[in-house]
Amino acid sequence: MAGDVLAGPPRCGRVRLVAVDGPSGAGKSTFAARLVEAFVRLGTSTALVSTDHYATWADPVAWWPRLVAEVLDPLAAGRPASYRPLDWTTGEPRPGALRTVEPADVLVLEGVSAGRSSVRPRLSALCWVEGPGPAERLERAVLRDGPGTRRHFEAWQDFERGWFEVDRTREYVHPNGLILSSELTQREREK
Repeated sequence: MAGDVLAGPPRCGRVRLVAVDGPSGAGKSTFAARLVEAFVRLGTSTALVSTDHYATWADPVAWWPRLVAEVLDPLAAGRPASYRPLDWTTGEPRPGALRTVEPADVLVLEGVSAGRSSVRPRLSALCWVEGPGPAERLERAVLRDGPGTRRHFEAWQDFERGWFEVDRTREYVHPNGLILSSELTQREREK
């Protein structure tokens, strides 16, 4: 898959932007980390940014313009990106330490809504990680983040089901979980 992405043209300035999307607890972070490793093994400079660095229980998706301004636009222009990922160590989100992302050949953007319609024209690939059913995904997320998060994740699962229905993310993903930029471009033109 990494080779297929590299064979295609960059669509976010000089960056090949790969979105790893899907519901919470599906395994997106694990998949994204392995994907980054695959690009690095091919000698490709690669960065990883998670939508968890921006999203909160109260603001699941409206933060997107900040991610574009702080990360996508600077990297597309060949400049370093700087942003403050959320720090959840106290149990409540607060701005964390400043993080710099150097320009890279590939940026893997991972998390719920990473493949949203507004970013698809910039994507070199859209990956979907479905994972197990909702009950098992809920248990995985609670196990990972602690029992105090259960009610939040239950509400989050309701939200993300609605989000994916409205954003129609799955319609842009090939059955093997990957769609390359040439297919994304064609589908956008057909709309």
